[in-house]
Amino acid sequence: MSHVKAGGSVHQHAQGARKGKCLGLKKSGGEAVKVGHIIIRQRGAKYKPGKGVGMGHDHTIFAMQAGRVQFGQYHGHTVINVV
Repeated sequence: MSHVKAGGSVHQHAQGARKGKCLGLKKSGGEAVKVGHIIIRQRGAKYKPGKGVGMGHDHTIFAMQAGRVQFGQYHGHTVINVV
């Protein structure tokens, strides 16, 4: 018979109820986008913005012009362009 209450059981259940942050790729390479469409939601600047693309304060990459998404490499970084 236990003399100490199990302390962490309620706390563990509460963590499982948290919602995901919905990060990741939203538009793939070659896909058509319009102005303002979100291309990638990320934590930190893993992907860098290129031509026709902007980066928000939370590192979200979005289209600043209409066109097609294009991924490329520049000095060892993955760069996203809209052409």
